[in-house]
Amino acid sequence: MPKELKLPAIEVKQSRGRTLYTFAVDGKLVPQFATISRVRRKEDGALSGYQRPEVLSHIDEIRTYLESGSPMVPNALVVAFDSRVKFHPDSKAITSEYSRSGVLTIPFESEMEDDRKPGFIVDGQQRLAAIRDANIERFPVCMTAFITDDVGQQTEQFILVNSTKPLPKGLIYELLPGTSARLPSLLDRRRLPAQLMERMNLEEGSPLHKMIQTATNPGGIIKDNSILRMLENSLNDGVLYRFNASEEANADTEQMINVLYAYWTAVKEVFKAAWGLPPKKSRLMHGAGIISMGLIMDAISDRYRDRPYPTAAQFATDLMGLKEFCRWTAGFWDFGPGLQRKWNEVQNTSKDIEVLTNYLMIQYKSKVWSAPVVAVGSSEKGASGAGKRSRAVTKR
Repeated sequence: MPKELKLPAIEVKQSRGRTLYTFAVDGKLVPQFATISRVRRKEDGALSGYQRPEVLSHIDEIRTYLESGSPMVPNALVVAFDSRVKFHPDSKAITSEYSRSGVLTIPFESEMEDDRKPGFIVDGQQRLAAIRDANIERFPVCMTAFITDDVGQQTEQFILVNSTKPLPKGLIYELLPGTSARLPSLLDRRRLPAQLMERMNLEEGSPLHKMIQTATNPGGIIKDNSILRMLENSLNDGVLYRFNASEEANADTEQMINVLYAYWTAVKEVFKAAWGLPPKKSRLMHGAGIISMGLIMDAISDRYRDRPYPTAAQFATDLMGLKEFCRWTAGFWDFGPGLQRKWNEVQNTSKDIEVLTNYLMIQYKSKVWSAPVVAVGSSEKGASGAGKRSRAVTKR
């Protein structure tokens, strides 16, 4: 039979559409009505959940403290409730313009499955785990709650609550695409790159499908931060900037994806031997390779600046001019007199990325930039660049 937990609570209206509820409850009871929504991917690729895995050593420390003489945990836990949880104000209680007291009613059942529980822990996962495991009869805790059926709003609050804590950056980046609220400026700037990265990693037609290492795809071979830096560079002043949002318009993410798919499809085709290998075996898949090749994408697009962006075939034609100079998996990079470097000595540092980018850019400007630009028919437009290339060429 369904049960109800009735708790005295205070309702606080903070801003338009934002209402909080604060109350006290025995921490041992919380697992009966609230679960920890760990981040994972569903079968269709959609992101589900937003919590990090439990940190066992931290939980043990808290549990030991809770089992001591007079423990105190003053920080409130944060929980997001769905709309099954109701607040009933006390008509006889004293109120203010922003607060009133009443009773919070939380439904629960014995042995309720996690996905049916009305609450999701936004902050306090490890404290709750320690209370759960501690050899104590009970431990009352303060809780702050908000009620919403919008998982995106729950995720946003999780990011905001944890943005000043040592939360894994990769987890935050993977959560960003599902948010829409205003976030701290650094995170807000990374929301669009994170959206693009998510599509590049999850869409079946992407040349980088499941190749980017994230919290839910730990087997990926390319670091998420390398992809984000590549995207940010282009969004700042490269080909993606052409389709970026102004204050009055939305970003044209479809055109951005078309460019990215066309370019990285071409990279995959031209550098077959280096594609898909772990970074230790291929510097193309390494941070230095990803970021420097991203800047080459912008240079090639600039050469074809009389059109929105090059096709995959046009990207590939220009990349072929660089192939003989690349040492992704063997040999030595010839960066100039006294600057020969073994292929795997190039590191993911600002200095090495700059050296590699300058070298590739010099070769591109020297060997390819002034070559005739291949004209293509409309049938070759799009991310794949499919279609036959026209023989007609134009001189710059």
